[in-house]
Amino acid sequence: MAYTATTTHGITLFARIADFAAKVKEAYILRAEYNRTYSELQGLTDRELNDIGVRRCDIKDIAYDHVYCS
Repeated sequence: MAYTATTTHGITLFARIADFAAKVKEAYILRAEYNRTYSELQGLTDRELNDIGVRRCDIKDIAYDHVYCS
């Protein structure tokens, strides 16, 4: 007697497209948050940055850490 095993991979093309769209949307939201944070810090004067203990050369790293590492 022969048995046939039918397997499905569980992830359909539609599910892959939906997952891709969700990842693109999330990346867009994170990038917008990064740009907003960067712009706000860049808009501060040197004195204001000094008051909060931030050097102007560190703004990119601070914005990146705020969005992608928290």
